[in-house]
Amino acid sequence: MKFRKYFRGSGRVLAFVFIASVIWLLFDMAALRISINDVNQDLKEREIVLNQGRRKGNVEGVLKHPLQKVNIDKREFFKNRNRFERKVDEVYRKWPKFRTETQALLKHDKHLNPMLVTGKSFVEQKEEINQSKVNQTVKSLVKGTIISISPKINETKTVINGKVNSITAKINKINAAVNGQTEANLDVKAHLLTKALPAVQEKMYPPALKENTVVKIRQTNDTLLMSRNEVHVDAGLQKNLSNDLLKPAETDNPKNIIDNRGNHINTLNKTKPDITQKAAEEVLRSTSVWARRSGGLHKVMALDVTDMPRDLQAMGQFGQPARVPRDKELESRRRWSEGYFNVFLSEQIPIDRAIPDTRPQTCSENLVHDDLPNTSVIFCFVDEVWSTLLRSVHSVLNRSPPHLLKEIILVDDCSTKDYLKEQLDVYMSQFPKVRIIRLKERQGLIRARMAGASAATGEVLTFLDSHIECNVGWLEPLLERVYLDRKKVVCPVIEVISDKDMSYMLVDNFQRGIFRWPLVFGWSALPEEYIRKNQVKDSDPIRCPVMAGGLFSIDKSYFYELGAYDPGLDVWGGENMEISFKIWMCGGEIEIIPCSRVGHIFRGDNPYKFPKDRVKTVERNLARVVEVWLDEYKEIFYGHGYHHLLDKSVTDIGNLTEQIQLREKLKCKSFKWYLENVYPDLDAPLVKAEGVIFNAGARKCLVFQNGIFFLDKCDVTNKSQQFSYTWLRMLRQNTSCLTPQEMQIIMEPCDNTKPHLRWMHKSGKVLTDHVMIESHSQPICLEAGVKAGIYLKNCDAINSFQKWQFTHYYA
Repeated sequence: MKFRKYFRGSGRVLAFVFIASVIWLLFDMAALRISINDVNQDLKEREIVLNQGRRKGNVEGVLKHPLQKVNIDKREFFKNRNRFERKVDEVYRKWPKFRTETQALLKHDKHLNPMLVTGKSFVEQKEEINQSKVNQTVKSLVKGTIISISPKINETKTVINGKVNSITAKINKINAAVNGQTEANLDVKAHLLTKALPAVQEKMYPPALKENTVVKIRQTNDTLLMSRNEVHVDAGLQKNLSNDLLKPAETDNPKNIIDNRGNHINTLNKTKPDITQKAAEEVLRSTSVWARRSGGLHKVMALDVTDMPRDLQAMGQFGQPARVPRDKELESRRRWSEGYFNVFLSEQIPIDRAIPDTRPQTCSENLVHDDLPNTSVIFCFVDEVWSTLLRSVHSVLNRSPPHLLKEIILVDDCSTKDYLKEQLDVYMSQFPKVRIIRLKERQGLIRARMAGASAATGEVLTFLDSHIECNVGWLEPLLERVYLDRKKVVCPVIEVISDKDMSYMLVDNFQRGIFRWPLVFGWSALPEEYIRKNQVKDSDPIRCPVMAGGLFSIDKSYFYELGAYDPGLDVWGGENMEISFKIWMCGGEIEIIPCSRVGHIFRGDNPYKFPKDRVKTVERNLARVVEVWLDEYKEIFYGHGYHHLLDKSVTDIGNLTEQIQLREKLKCKSFKWYLENVYPDLDAPLVKAEGVIFNAGARKCLVFQNGIFFLDKCDVTNKSQQFSYTWLRMLRQNTSCLTPQEMQIIMEPCDNTKPHLRWMHKSGKVLTDHVMIESHSQPICLEAGVKAGIYLKNCDAINSFQKWQFTHYYA
């Protein structure tokens, strides 16, 4: 009761103000304590950097990629707009550690997105005005109380500032030791105060070539010299594949020299040096992240630069699904056939749109080497949709560390669309790292890739499809694996860009590429038992028996050591099988890297025509692969409906001598080794059935002895009773096969190309247990005679003397 009078009227206000002031003071002291902890942590990091001989100071200003992983279901992510804005706040959040430096950079670089620089989300900005009014009211109430207790606060701050000053002195001492290594470093540091770092500056690429500068791949009669980075390859390309395209690009031409940064230097037409470019090069040389020093490590860079601030409200932004307006639905359906996906929506989406960072959480903290090899990114396309081609190229330019991206090579496989000619040349001329190679005749994907590889100057070849979007941090994890082992061929996780609404969709972890008979590519999850037994984490590389073939990186010299692609393969199909078997069986490995993510539009059909019959082309390619790499297992392939490929008079698969000699030269292992060590869970029995052949009516088994067929008591140890039913539907004993002759059966040497040696067994719905001649016009079946003879009779579904069973069935 005594104290109640002090809380009446104005006393209540004073008590509230006093309590608020104390709370204010506690928050202030806590903030200062956190600042000291940050300074201590930064001091420790700088000491470590100094001990390692690396300059951390120049790396501090490199922006972290704004996309952070959002662990939510995709359907929930886009349920309503307000909730989506909240999620964008979580995804696009600026790290406070870099705010101060970035705000200084913003004054001198208008290309930076202010949303990323200030670190304020657009939802936070909506609430900022109202919040400032509340803050102003509270400050006015507690102003008097703060003045009364300010001596105590100042005393506390003096003690804290003393500690901060002592720590700052140590930091300055370390900085002086680091920055004092060379005088040039001081100039770089001053430059960083007025210009954006290379990580956030797209214009770091080398200056564009002049109109009269000529780029030349190699001096051959098949190459025409063109301006603006354009190269035409003559029709003679197909004839000279084995000689030209299996060789890397030559760079010893004195008229066209490529320096160590990928710039083309024409010694006959030198231009005035670019001052901006020199300053940029100085930054690249002096910053440890970009320096090529063995042993140095840094965190994976999650770059995502852009020429202008992103429109946060743009259609499809952040990978969200786009919607076709009702009045445009007819146009959208009409234009579907242009690319066999929603071309209309693709054109409404920004060409540099942001997409969610879908990597496993630990990927952003992974360390990679500073001296990673650079790469040439090769896009092969024919009549590709304009918007998807540009989005593919921009995703590589915007999200790849510039010092690792040597060049982008666009191989135009004789497109017919007008916009892919001069319009594409003009657009790409603003990106000096982009080169265009044009094939004068349609060659197909395989030879187009070989043309791009022969022109590439990077240390690693990275092949990508022309309708993809590379995610943040996609490149360094790939190059890191190649850096650790040049015989590793690595693939990103291929995520899905919807062909209907262009949304970016996640895929399940632990997916790997496999094949099923007859060499049909597919995806399969790692077995749960394997994951538990090997304690596989979601960021661990995954051994991949067969790559999809559209997206992968490979050491350039190793690519040519393997003989590149088989030059005898036509257009498209089977090339992923060929190079996968070649890599594994000849000493290499294929891995999928979960920390590298690339979205891909999976189309239901191709918008372009095949130069030849598509089915026959793919079948012919697969037959070449089978004959070179599958050894005795090739019968499994032919037995799955490809018997007709065995007739060389109908299907000419070409000469295989060079490919067989290459396999011998590389000392490659057998396909049996591949099945046992790389893909043991594939079911691959060499025959469909084997053992004794039991007749249900006679209750005896078939015997072939001394050139005579007869029935006898079953004996599994008797070799004369052992037969096998092959994938090519032959009844074989050793190297001889059962052959119909009039209404009798005889034995003759097996020949896979002869149709009259094939028998149907376990393949029909009615005559399942019968053994029926395949090539006969009428159903003729093998029948056991009453007196132990063997005959051919018209098939009878209920006749038990026409029913046969093998001891073992495998398929």
